[in-house]
Amino acid sequence: MLRAFFIALSRSRMMRKIAEHSPIGNRMSKRFVAGFTVDDAMRATKVMNDLGIAVSIDNLGEDVTDAGEARASAQLYSQLLDEIARRGLNANVSLKLTHMGLDVDEPMAREIVSGLVHKAADLNSFIRVDMEGSSYTQKTLDFVKALHERHPGRVGTVIQSYLYRSEKDVEDLLQHRIRIRLCKGAYREPHSIAYQKKADVDASYLKLAKMLLKSGVYHGIATHDEKIIRATIAFARAEQVPPEAFEFQMLYGIRRDLQEQLVKDGWRMRVYIPFGTEWYPYFMRRLAERPANVLFIAKNFFRR
Repeated sequence: MLRAFFIALSRSRMMRKIAEHSPIGNRMSKRFVAGFTVDDAMRATKVMNDLGIAVSIDNLGEDVTDAGEARASAQLYSQLLDEIARRGLNANVSLKLTHMGLDVDEPMAREIVSGLVHKAADLNSFIRVDMEGSSYTQKTLDFVKALHERHPGRVGTVIQSYLYRSEKDVEDLLQHRIRIRLCKGAYREPHSIAYQKKADVDASYLKLAKMLLKSGVYHGIATHDEKIIRATIAFARAEQVPPEAFEFQMLYGIRRDLQEQLVKDGWRMRVYIPFGTEWYPYFMRRLAERPANVLFIAKNFFRR
């Protein structure tokens, strides 16, 4: 019921207009989204860098419906890569394949993303191909492996610990020495393919995190869960994995206190900064995918 409710809200022009012009909507967007433009994203990135925090920039949007929209999205990402390099920022970019037109024209999407990865390699940068719902998992992994063969170390992907298949996927990616961002998973998936209980998702996460830390490949441990962060740090120390061998990752505007504390303690931190005009449908879709996110966002809305 909640899922249907949030999906309906994401499509409501009236509610979007109200949200985008209301005080609480403006506060929400400013807290969790860097702004609407590339310059907004660059300014937010500089603030994070000045705190010793690296950044991955994500232009909000997915499921484009025509080739022109996909190519416009790609052009914006090309601009992001140029601006990051020009300003000497400690940042890379994160994109979704459906934002690059995967569902419109797959060969075109491959051409677009391949061109962006090639540019990232020329600029000594990196592109993270985000993971979407489970129907895209295998296609995304195949896509990334093909790109990695041409540009080793310049492209990585995401593994979601709540999927049963994730351990085998991690093993496969590690054989290719592909960088992984490990997260719990935000999409609504059925019992047949995904853990439903938090304890099971957490156990899977920690198991996979330990595999990543011992792999010798630079990975991102993406979580706001302090218990998992403490367990990861304890494992790294016990196994003598140095702080520079991996990084923690968190979302912009969430647990800023913890982000800064980890940096002060000598651990690497990267914050994912979303920006763009699509913040309202973005939030509604995230809440639809996992209604438990309502409480998570609400708790972080009022804390530092």
